[in-house]
Parts: sequence; C-alpha cells; structure tokens
Amino acid sequence: MIQILLFALALLAGAATALQIGVNSQLRVGLGNPFQAGLVSFAVGTIALAIIALPQGLQWNFAQTMSLPWWVWTGGLLGAYFVTALIILAPRLGASTLIGLALTGQLLVSLVLDHYGLLGFPVQRLSLPRMLGAALLIAGVVLIRRF
Repeated sequence: MIQILLFALALLAGAATALQIGVNSQLRVGLGNPFQAGLVSFAVGTIALAIIALPQGLQWNFAQTMSLPWWVWTGGLLGAYFVTALIILAPRLGASTLIGLALTGQLLVSLVLDHYGLLGFPVQRLSLPRMLGAALLIAGVVLIRRF
C-alpha cells in the first residue's frame, strides 16, 4: 500500500512539473523575460516553503550548514538552470518533446547514480533490462518528436 502511494506521489510530481513548465512559460510571455519569470517562480516557491517550514519551529544550525561540502549548495543552481531552460525551450520544442527529453536526461543520469550508488542512492547495478527501458524511453521521445 505504501509503495502505491509513493508511486502515485511520484506521478503527481511529474504531472506538476509538466504543468509548471506551461505556467512558467506563460509567466515568461507576460513578463517578457525568461530569467525574470524564473525568479518570480522561485520567489513564490520560497515563500510557500517558508509558510510551511517556519511554523514548525525549525532550529537552524549555521555551523553545521556551513560545514557541508561545497557541492550540496549546487542544488539550487541546478534547479534554477532546470526551470529557466524549460521556460526558454517550451515554446520551441512543445510540451511532449520537452518533457520527453528532460525525462530521458533524468533517466540516463539516474542510471549512473544508481549503478555507482552516488549521492546517497542505493546501488542498483545497470542491467540489460534497465538499459532496454532507457532505450525504449529514447525511442519514445523520437516517436513523439517525429509524429
């Protein structure tokens, strides 16, 4: 039962991403600049997270935060790149091709992360069925783009 809920939440996150691309793309049209649209999107997200996090009375340990490795700080930069790239690419590629390519990139990198157990992911060795799954996704993107 928990597994079904987790799958449903993951599907919902993917659906939210597709909707976010369309919403942010329209924000770009309204504001006239993809970077300004990304900034507004992140500002709204930051406010939403603050509304959720602050009432929990979180204690911030700045020494612990500053002792973390440098690369953990790149998550925000990667998110900013992702959102801004999608805002710029959406009107040029269309939703299906854009999502297909983004998912393919995510899947290929996730296969490497899983295979080597990088960034705290459990090791799941690359296998023929996993490679076939990735190949089918790539084939799907090609079909979506062509037709």
